[in-house]
This record gives sequence, structure tokens and C-alpha cells, in this order.
Amino acid sequence: MDEEDARDFNERCAQCSEVNWGLTDGGRFYCRSCHNVTERTREVVSTDFISNTRVQTISKGFRKQGKNDESCEWYVCEGFQLVLKKQAEALEALGVCPQMKDEVLYNFWRRYLQKSKQAYCNRPAGEADKALSVCDSNTDVDSESERSSLLHFLSISESDGDLSTDCSFASSASRVSEGTSVCSGSVDGSLYLLKNQKEKLRMTMPMTLSLCYMALLWLREPMTLSELLRFVVEGHIPYFNVFLHFPEKMKLRGLDLKIFCVESWPVYEDVHNKMIELAAFLDLPRFPDITDSCFLHPDMLCMKYLMEANLPDELHHWTCRVVKKIHIGEADFLTLVPGNKSTRSVKYDILAVAVIIVVLKLLFLLDDHYEWLLSDFAEERNKTNNEGGPYFELKKWYKVIKCTLDAGQKKLDEEKAKYVWRCAKPLYYSVQKKAKVLKRRHMAVNLQNQFGKLSGSTRPSEKPKPSSFQFRWSEENTDENCFHGHSLKGVLQEKCGLLTARNSDYWLCTDRLCNEKVCGRAAHYKEVDFPQSYHFVLRLFSFLLRIQPSYLHNEVCVIEHKLFNKKPRKKPKYKKKLKK
Repeated sequence: MDEEDARDFNERCAQCSEVNWGLTDGGRFYCRSCHNVTERTREVVSTDFISNTRVQTISKGFRKQGKNDESCEWYVCEGFQLVLKKQAEALEALGVCPQMKDEVLYNFWRRYLQKSKQAYCNRPAGEADKALSVCDSNTDVDSESERSSLLHFLSISESDGDLSTDCSFASSASRVSEGTSVCSGSVDGSLYLLKNQKEKLRMTMPMTLSLCYMALLWLREPMTLSELLRFVVEGHIPYFNVFLHFPEKMKLRGLDLKIFCVESWPVYEDVHNKMIELAAFLDLPRFPDITDSCFLHPDMLCMKYLMEANLPDELHHWTCRVVKKIHIGEADFLTLVPGNKSTRSVKYDILAVAVIIVVLKLLFLLDDHYEWLLSDFAEERNKTNNEGGPYFELKKWYKVIKCTLDAGQKKLDEEKAKYVWRCAKPLYYSVQKKAKVLKRRHMAVNLQNQFGKLSGSTRPSEKPKPSSFQFRWSEENTDENCFHGHSLKGVLQEKCGLLTARNSDYWLCTDRLCNEKVCGRAAHYKEVDFPQSYHFVLRLFSFLLRIQPSYLHNEVCVIEHKLFNKKPRKKPKYKKKLKK
């Protein structure tokens, strides 16, 4: 009779989504698969049967780890530790030295846990008793005062060598988990998202990238921040859906998903600013000096970006002159000193690209008029020139680069538009919503398969191998023109035995720099206010760095005001359309 009554109950289990019900002695339905007990009861016909029945209750709180329970107690900091481990292993596979993971990043992470009072520190006296009294009082766990006291309690003593807890802490932490695990799979998930913990520089997924970049910068590895973020977007470094690498015993649900689930692209400015903030928070000493032999030096990076932008090699001589003129190649300027507010933090890749743009303005002016006159002159000379390399034609370079840039931008936009943020593994914020989420996911997968068959779309190909260069140019490639060996004789003239620019004018992007503390940046950028030639160059290098053109324009303005002490001339009058 009981089996017939249970068979008529066809709702899915909220915890495991199975339909395999049984009846308890009290008349409630329980799942035979996961032993979850519902509030639903069967309809009782005989009241005499109930009066003689022994009522049994099953606790619906957090189930401690048992022999048949595959889950275990874990903390948010342990989750981030696993994320950093996976990211460091991916960087090591890309060619970074193993010292980055085993020594530098490990020490940074241990210092962060100690500074943020999460581990490797002494627990404040009396906080444990206060936390236990909160748990035993059965009060609301969401109150701000109770949660803040628990955060201090969830740190382990300095004598512990790792993140494992001692017996007394584990027993008391299990009491804390009884209240907090209702909202999350981790022990302290609900406590981690408190607003009053922001002053402790709470770890987030973008900050894991900041921590990795800080370790790369300490070792002076040949990987810029823009390359790091591009490898993340391309899937070579775990960041999106990284929780899929968690062990099966670390169950994620509820507020844990808000901590580890990422549904936005990493932003250059945010990761860089958090890296500066982290370095000051950890009270790190002066980083190793960036000298002219390091890859992060402007002279080295300028050479790389000149090759990728398909520009003549002779421009490197001019970029080195600009770097030396304004003293941005010195170790004191390039080396990071955490906590020193008097020095400006250097963005090495943006700095190098801005130097190239300033050199292009010095030689070609980029006012939508003068550069095309120089290009026509070089074209005429190339018709009769039989000695040496051809003269560089900016017009021809523009046509070649524009086709390649448009194709690359279109491909990038399509990849971002098609990116599926939700992972294949269903996620749910509460046990009650699990059945609904599984049903929606099943329907979505079926619809996606049907539309895929109707449209005839093929499965995505394997992701390409990581490379520092997005555009590759060579003389052997007959499909596209390579300008590396072209000469700048068309834009240079000899004076007193020295080669100088034929162009004697220059226009500043802005007459006066803004206060970065007030405006947030040194200069503001609107496309309609500047020549189209200048905008195209900004667009090209912004695509290579995957940043906004305004960030690059800001750095160009800073370099210009270092190079010129006064305004050379007013902003040029330019045509609205770029000459083809």
C-alpha cells in the first residue's frame, strides 16, 4: 500500500532530480536515491493508525561528511588557491619558468592570506567563543554583526603549516557550517560577500589574474598584461568556468557561484589597478629592475609591435631616440615600487605602443593631408628607384592593414558573440531550484541540437596554439605585402650629416593634461575630434592590445607633453573621411 501511494507521487526530487519516492513512518515522502525528505505527506485515511505511530524527524540542516557522503567542508580561500594553482600550471605550459608557481606565486598567496587574516595568523582572543555563541543561539545568519565576528574565527593559527585545520577548529567550524552552508556549498560562502570586508581587499576572480601578472612582473617574464588577458580569452589560461576543475568533493552551489562564476571579459584597467593595489596591500619591496636587456623595456617592446603592425624596421631607431629623450627607459621609471604614490605605474605594452604612435606623428604628421602627400611622393620615386629597398608608402600600408584589421576584428566580434557563458555542467543557486535548472538545461540542449542540424553548422574547430603575434608578415608570403624592409628615405632628409624628419610640424592631441585624480585620466578621446589617420592607428594598436582607444590616447598625450615643453602648433584641420 505504501509503495502504491509513493508511486502516485511523480514530482522530481529537489536535490537529485530523481523520481524514486518512499514513505517515512510519519507519512512524509523521502527520496530513496539521496534520502531527501520533503514537506509533502500522503493523504491519511485511518487516524487510528497515526495515533499508534512512532513519529521520526530527520534534520534538514548541513549533513556532515559521512561514509556515504562524497562532499567535504571547504573554504572560499581554498577554492581560490585551487584556481591560482590551475592558472600557474597553464602559464608554466606556455613557457613560464616553474619558479613562478613554486616560489613567487606561492609566497604572494601565503602573504595575502596572512595579511587578510584568513590563514597563517593568530586568531584574536575571544573570537572563537563569540562565534560559537552566535551559532548556538540559532539566530539569523544574515546579520552583519554576527557574520563579521565569524570571519575572524575562520582563520587558522600561524603554527599550522597549510590550510588544514586542527581538531578543535574543525569541530567548531562544523557548527558554523550548519548555518552558512544553507546558502552555499562552502563553509564561509555567505560570509565572504560581506560589504564590510572590502577594506581587506577581498579576493575575486579578476584579482587572480592580477596576482598572476604580479608574479610574472616580479620574474620579468616576457609576457605583457595584454598578452595574459588575450590568452585568458582564448581559453589557454583557466578563468571562465574554472570551478569545473574543482574536485567532486568540493560542491558548489548558492553564493559560491557568485564568487567563482565569471560572465564578463577581463578588463585591462581593472586587472592592472588591482595588481598595484595588491602589491601595496602585501607590503612588497621594490620589484627587480627593468633594464634595457629585459623584454618589458620600451626598446624591446617597440621592436615587437613594429613587426606585428607591419611597419618599417627603420622606425625602431626613432622610437629608441624618443625613449632616450624623455627618459622613460631608465630603471627607476620602469621598476614598480609598491606603495609609492609619487611615481606613476607603468603599463609597459601601452607605453611602447604610444611611443610608436608619437614617432608616426613626428614623421608623417597624421593630419589626413600631409601623410598622403608623402605617400604620393614615395610612389613616384618607387617607379624609378632601382637601388636599395623600396620607399615606404603609407597609402599602400593602410590598404593592406585595413583589410587584415577588419577581418581580425570581425572574427573577434563573432567569437565573443557566440561565446557560451554557461558551462555544460548545470549550476543552481539553491537545492529547491535544482530540478527546474536541470529541466531548462535539458530543453536548451535539445533546442540547440535541433537548430544546429537545421542550420547545418559544424562543430567549432580546435583552438589555435597560443602565440605572441596575432598578425604575421614575411617576405615569403606573396598574398600580403610586407613592409619591414622598406626605407624611410621619402620622409627623411639629411642635415649636418644627420637624418632628420622632412616634416617640421607637429600637433598635440591636447593642449593641457587633465588631473587624473579628478577626471580619472590625463586626456579624453572622441573620434570626431581627431583626424581619421590618427584614429586608424589608434584602432590598429588597440586591437593588438585588446584595450579601448581612449586608454592608448591617454598615454600618447602624456608622452607628447614630456617630449614638448610647449605647444608646437594648433590642432590641424582635417577632412571627415580618410583618403583612400
